[in-house]
Amino acid sequence: MKFGLLHFRTGETDGVSLEMDKWRLILEKLGHEVIYIAGSGKKDDEGLRIIDYLHYKNPINNKIVDIVYKGINHKETEQDIKNLINDYADDIRNSLVKLIKEEQLDYLVPNNVLSLGWNLSAGIGVAKAIRETGVKVIAHHHDFHWERELYSNPKYEFVKDILQQYFPYQSENIKHVVINSIAKRQLKQRYNIDSTIVPNVFNYNGTSWNNDSYNQDMKKNVGITDNQIVFLQATRVVERKGIELAIDVIAKINEYKSRLIGKTLLNRKVINEDTEFVMVLAGLNESKQYYDKLIQKAENQKVKIIDINDRVDHVRNTKDGKKTYSLWDAYVISDFITYPSILEGFGNQFLEAVYARKPLLVYEYPVFDEYLKTFDFDYVSLSNDYQLTENGLVSVSDEIIEKCADETIEILTDECLYKQQVDKNYETCKEHFSYETLELILCNIIK
Repeated sequence: MKFGLLHFRTGETDGVSLEMDKWRLILEKLGHEVIYIAGSGKKDDEGLRIIDYLHYKNPINNKIVDIVYKGINHKETEQDIKNLINDYADDIRNSLVKLIKEEQLDYLVPNNVLSLGWNLSAGIGVAKAIRETGVKVIAHHHDFHWERELYSNPKYEFVKDILQQYFPYQSENIKHVVINSIAKRQLKQRYNIDSTIVPNVFNYNGTSWNNDSYNQDMKKNVGITDNQIVFLQATRVVERKGIELAIDVIAKINEYKSRLIGKTLLNRKVINEDTEFVMVLAGLNESKQYYDKLIQKAENQKVKIIDINDRVDHVRNTKDGKKTYSLWDAYVISDFITYPSILEGFGNQFLEAVYARKPLLVYEYPVFDEYLKTFDFDYVSLSNDYQLTENGLVSVSDEIIEKCADETIEILTDECLYKQQVDKNYETCKEHFSYETLELILCNIIK
């Protein structure tokens, strides 16, 4: 059969794009043909079909988001806004209907387009295209609008009606899949919709990420010195990632450095006066205000931040004449992975860190607390109880930060403990979150 995986963007390092790549791989392994339908993506991908109206930062949608969610006055009347949304939805519907027919799709797989609420017109337009063409649909819901503050208080009542009717959209030819048990329960409670849990997965039978001839110069090219111990924050830089919690822990470890002089780290380096524990940011900066707050906080706490996003791409590449590295290369050069998110739909970076056999610092966000935690992983816990500070950043108690610093140091200086933790986590993921898991679930859904 022929599948069209639909999203606002592809070929990037966000969780949805990464999961789409995995679905494509498994579906093609099963003998199906797969194309991407998106607003942006890798130009050299022969399987990509571009619909400009779906672009994540389409100016029409940016304007709609400003008006209906943020309350920014563009001087339009309510009817003007409705017309803008509906006209934009018709453009998306017409483009998608044409593509579904031309490509003779058997299945359309919208990713977040019918759940998140970021693009109201896309939800309406895709729903109308589904109704008009009768194409079978697997609606892949990574995140829902009620989980995000931006969509929780629309400025117009009719927007609430749109969210209720189209996010998610219900039809006899739509099967709904979610990525965790919380989403499954909420979808049933709110809409009486039954869904299948399809967890995020990773290829735990793949080739391990290692130092090789390509990435051996990465540290030097991104400005990391031999005396720096790398705490990698691989996620995008947005408020819900709670990156400030990791800064607090790294700051505390730096405070403890005088006690550590002479201890040997796993990389065989001995801690001395020049040793520095640093944070490396590899993901896209999607919130300048938040980013600036992080930089200021790090400066105040004497934590060095090295932003390498301009040298990290979806795959190894060359950009603007400079050699770029994959996100996986960033894991290779890291010593510890920080994952302090206060809200996640699942936890791609968690699975990646486990695959890279790196230890983890984790805030137990709700999905982790209810779902992932039940698999008995080993990690350094930032607890599940944050507080919001006056400047809009989050914090946990000093006792938790001190505990995390102590445990992190213990792992970095105890080879047996390090290996025990990363090997146990790897085997757990191999059993429950592998490509084989995804293949089995997809076969059952399609059947």
